[in-house]
Amino acid sequence: MVAEESLQDLYSPNSICFGCGPKNLNGLHLKSVPQGDSLVATWVPEPYHAAFSDFASGGIISVLLDCLGNWTGAYTLMKSRGSTVPPGTVTSEYTVKFLKPTPVNRRWDLRAWPVRNRDPRVWVEGELRADGVKTASMTGLFVAVPEDHPAFHRWQ
Repeated sequence: MVAEESLQDLYSPNSICFGCGPKNLNGLHLKSVPQGDSLVATWVPEPYHAAFSDFASGGIISVLLDCLGNWTGAYTLMKSRGSTVPPGTVTSEYTVKFLKPTPVNRRWDLRAWPVRNRDPRVWVEGELRADGVKTASMTGLFVAVPEDHPAFHRWQ
């Protein structure tokens, strides 16, 4: 289980993001923490997150991996810039591969890591594991936005 204070609680306590925003009453409330060069998160789905039988909706999986990837990009840029706050970032490109059905009656362990940093862009890879079995993977490109972009202040 993740024990440290999450990046969401530290840097975006008022965020309404569906996947990771603490202030979204109907959101998924993903909480990610740094672990080495990666960000990690654990999440426990509810039965209503199923698409069929006892297996998860691909949309829910996609949202969680997207949020984790976006935070990985923002946190990577924050560290490389020597900043005390993450820049506002958005998803530019994103691909999810569903490798196996993901059960909803298990804790999910998610991890994402930067593979290339060319400020303001960060390429990220990630995965979801249930009971130690990798069931989904992702690749994405996450980009810091300029001040005139609507997402510039997204973490504040």
